[in-house]
Amino acid sequence: MIPPVLESERLLYVPVSMQHLSQDYVDWLNDKDVYRFLETGGNYSLTMLQDFLLATEAAPKLFWAIHIKENNLHIGNIKIDPINEKHGFGEYGIMMGRKTEWGKGYAFEASQRIINFCFEQLNLRKINLGVVADNTSAVQLYKKLGFNTEGLYKKHAQYDGEYRDILRMAIFNSEYAYENE
Repeated sequence: MIPPVLESERLLYVPVSMQHLSQDYVDWLNDKDVYRFLETGGNYSLTMLQDFLLATEAAPKLFWAIHIKENNLHIGNIKIDPINEKHGFGEYGIMMGRKTEWGKGYAFEASQRIINFCFEQLNLRKINLGVVADNTSAVQLYKKLGFNTEGLYKKHAQYDGEYRDILRMAIFNSEYAYENE
């Protein structure tokens, strides 16, 4: 599915494509502060990013670049992928790459817009995510968005050279609310 261009108060969301090929993007992927709790990162090159973007264009998914409306500055990416159509849920992921824009509420604004799109336009029942339990700023963001912890995978994945706990969190579409939530 080719994602539509979306917008919110301060941000524009455009499908990730070759237009996002830049040294800035490569630098984010190689910045330990940015990739510390991500599955990918480190040792990236412009050629590797180009290959990734070409593959993304060839097999579109719900994967947006986050731009500031005011100046069209690319500050990060957000996705809902994969989507399980049979069971009505998708997997959320976000990367805020431009550190000068951290702490300005952009991750919350972007997440809220994309979640609302998935619930209102795609009628997804639920959105899931996995987060390193030590990533307190991300956990706080997800709780503020309305995600609840559904499980804990102990010493599940390696980050910074040690195995860390992973929280599995989810938010339900209010159309599918359950009595015991």
